[in-house]
Amino acid sequence: METSRNITNSSLFQWLGLVEDSDQPSSSTPPRVITLLASVLEKMIQKNEKPFYARHKTDEEISMFHGSREPSMTIHRYTERVHRYARCSPACFVAAFAYILRYLQRPVATRMTRRLTLLNVHRLLITSILVAAKFLDRKCYNNAYYAKIGGVSTEEMNRLERTFLFDLDFRLNITPEMFEKYCLMLQRENVPCDSRKLRTVLGEIACSCQAI
Repeated sequence: METSRNITNSSLFQWLGLVEDSDQPSSSTPPRVITLLASVLEKMIQKNEKPFYARHKTDEEISMFHGSREPSMTIHRYTERVHRYARCSPACFVAAFAYILRYLQRPVATRMTRRLTLLNVHRLLITSILVAAKFLDRKCYNNAYYAKIGGVSTEEMNRLERTFLFDLDFRLNITPEMFEKYCLMLQRENVPCDSRKLRTVLGEIACSCQAI
């Protein structure tokens, strides 16, 4: 049973691009996890920007992750940019996904609600990947380098990282079981199906996340 599960996990991780296949030539194409993460985040934002959300926009928490205007770069291009220049392991993008959900789930001190929007997703993404790289990878670029990748100043990058860590209560550990869960959530994003037959990734997130 355990051996079968390990084989399944190995196939899943390889499919997402988390492990290299020695039998296949190296490719400049970003691993599948990059595209899936961007797609999931975009769909979360689209759900938040439906007319119902627009009518209740006043209850949204405005944090330091919010920009004054929507960035011109799409989430897909931004995620690919971070992957290209940060050179962190693909597993960091799974961990970043987990950290973003933890951030959104954490209750705020007021009645405001944390939501993922086009105004805050880019800063949350670059910050969560920076934190994940520092926690998971043996080598990691410094904050000044990540600031250039993310399009913010070094001082702002430092503040974003500090705020993010405190908002997570420094809970950065992800168990193998939880890591597998987040991988499966991303995998389901690629599976076209009847919503009555299979829960989508958005449905799974909605079970525990105020952001949607």
